[in-house]
Amino acid sequence: MTAGLHPGFLLFIVACAAALTSGRLRQLIMLAGTAFTCYSVWQLSPEASWTFTVPEHTLNLLHVDRLSHVFGLIFSFTAGMGCLYALHVRQGGEHAAALIYAGAALGVVFAGDLITLFVFWELMAVASLFVIWYGGTARAQAAGQRYLLVHIFGGSILLCGILLLRAEGADLAIRALTETDYRNSTAFWLILIGIAINAAIPPLHAWLTDAYPEASTSGSVFLSAFTTKTAVYVLIRLFPGAPILLWAGVIMTLYGVVYAVLSDDFRTLLAYHIVSQVGYMVAGVGMGTDLALNGTVAHAFCHILYKALLFMGAGALIHATGKRTLTDLGGLARAMPATLFLYMIGAVSISGFPLFNGFISKSMIISAAAKDHLPVAEFFLIMASIGTFLSIGLKLPYFAFLGPNRGLQPKPIRTNMLLAMTAGAICCTALGLYPEWLYHRLPYNASYPPYTVDHVVDSLQLLLGTTLAFWWLLPRFHGEPAVNLDTDWFYRKPLRLAFNYMIISARQTGTRLEQMRLHLLATINPYLQNPFLLSLRLGLQSRRLTSDTPYNADTHRLPIGATILWVLIFFALTTLYLLL
Repeated sequence: MTAGLHPGFLLFIVACAAALTSGRLRQLIMLAGTAFTCYSVWQLSPEASWTFTVPEHTLNLLHVDRLSHVFGLIFSFTAGMGCLYALHVRQGGEHAAALIYAGAALGVVFAGDLITLFVFWELMAVASLFVIWYGGTARAQAAGQRYLLVHIFGGSILLCGILLLRAEGADLAIRALTETDYRNSTAFWLILIGIAINAAIPPLHAWLTDAYPEASTSGSVFLSAFTTKTAVYVLIRLFPGAPILLWAGVIMTLYGVVYAVLSDDFRTLLAYHIVSQVGYMVAGVGMGTDLALNGTVAHAFCHILYKALLFMGAGALIHATGKRTLTDLGGLARAMPATLFLYMIGAVSISGFPLFNGFISKSMIISAAAKDHLPVAEFFLIMASIGTFLSIGLKLPYFAFLGPNRGLQPKPIRTNMLLAMTAGAICCTALGLYPEWLYHRLPYNASYPPYTVDHVVDSLQLLLGTTLAFWWLLPRFHGEPAVNLDTDWFYRKPLRLAFNYMIISARQTGTRLEQMRLHLLATINPYLQNPFLLSLRLGLQSRRLTSDTPYNADTHRLPIGATILWVLIFFALTTLYLLL
């Protein structure tokens, strides 16, 4: 094991300190701890490693290369930004859960073997569950339970795949399975399915849109950053160039956009756009070229920034108004100008406006599709980009800030929330203006010039056309307070019936067992009170003791010498066994 601090374990320490302290001290520890974690990730070199040898396997807890380093940078920065946004939260447990969640995500990123990856993978699921439950509502509790069941299922499939891979003779070092002899094995598909659940690939995605909107406003910022992006990271590691991922990703981009346009709850809208945006990354992994993989990494980096900013803006709306649906909002632009401005930076970033970070990352994946002669995939990826601007860049800000005034009197936004949003907005803008900072850190050998005349003009034409179409069809975009059924309906209904059946069966079984216990006690109780009855029953009564002889425990129990004899025999036999 060579020198090097593991950033995930640093966040675990900060989490423990946050849980045990309060007030200003806790705030100082969280900010200083996450800042030091960022610094430690920045200083990591490929020579740093944590390895431990166990029977027949070497665990590598810290493996650093260009791919893990760039993910580590954005994960650690987002943990600090999320802590700044949540400084006003008084529940130490919520801070601890969020920081353990972030630390586990870093553990996945820096894992050098599949066993280590799986351990941190499961820790991430458990910690994120508590982040959801800290939403503090009945809906959060129910969504968290469903979330737990889905991730137990996904983790079990992943573990089965890893163990089967090992049983087939492979070592457990993390390498591309698409380049090995195991690419058509059962283990390959089990591992892919286990990761696809965390990546929210339809129809395995509904846990995300079910649970993320129910978390606390600060918890949603952490949730938007880690689970799906760690899954993207693992897909890059294990499945680059898997053809099924290309079309799965294309479907994701369109599926998420359609449901986002239909959503009235603005956090659900944002959650569906996680599905859509991760679809670009999954499609890039499926293409498997250096340009596509670089685009996937860049888009994951940029997505974490602007999606955190968007969820922070949504949290600010909930904090100020107590409302979470577009039909309940409107006319807030004058009362919340800073929130609107910062939100719009996130909105134009995710929509791919020139000079913002979405423009320099999303277009890499679309260009990779064009370069790889995939016109159908390219077309649908562009269409999904239009839908993104339509729902997040136009629909949400119009109906929340510019639509009919609902007479709401919003509360002031806390300073720490605005500071965190400002940090995210600055990063989104800075990367758009200076993309070379990110491009120089990408792991694969492919260059890409984002600011060409054709690219800028095409993007502006699409965005302008989408804006005109929105104003023309504005009455049709007015949201309705409705619930849109998704694929989770197909397992929520059967599972509810199954659980109800199991609960009723368990109660009936318990009742029968209790009746059997009472009957047994009633049967043996007379014999316990008078052992002479058992002797009589067995035909063992003597001339001195008959059924009419009253039983007296003090008179008829064995003498103390018999007990001592049994104890001595026990110790003698034990001693002989040990000596022999």
